[in-house]
Amino acid sequence: MPHASDIVTCDGPDSPHAFDIVPLKPRNGSLDAQCPVCRGHGEWNVEIDLVSFRCKRMICDPCLGAGWIETGSDPVGFPDIEMSPDGHPHWVVAYVPRKDVGEKNVSDGNLLAP
Repeated sequence: MPHASDIVTCDGPDSPHAFDIVPLKPRNGSLDAQCPVCRGHGEWNVEIDLVSFRCKRMICDPCLGAGWIETGSDPVGFPDIEMSPDGHPHWVVAYVPRKDVGEKNVSDGNLLAP
C-alpha cells in the first residue's frame, strides 16, 4: 500500500532541511571546536521525506563525521590500515603532529611532504 510522501533533496549543509532530525554530536576527547561545515552534526540529509522522516545522509568530510575538529597543536588522527601481528589487516587511527598537516581539508589525508 503506497503511503504519502514529500521528498526533499538537499544540495549541502546550507539547504533548509539538511539538519532535520540530525542530532548534534557530543564533544569526544579533546577536539576543540564544532566543525564549521556541519556545525557539530557530523552529517547532513541528502534526501529526506518530510512525512515519514526517512532520509539518506552524507558524512561531513572536514570532521570525518565527528562534528568537532582540532584547532590547536594536538595531533590529528587519520583512519589507517595496519597489519596485525597475525598478518591480518585492521583499522587503526594514526596520529600525526599538527605541524605536518596542510591547511587543506584534513579528511583528504593532506600530509605535507617531508
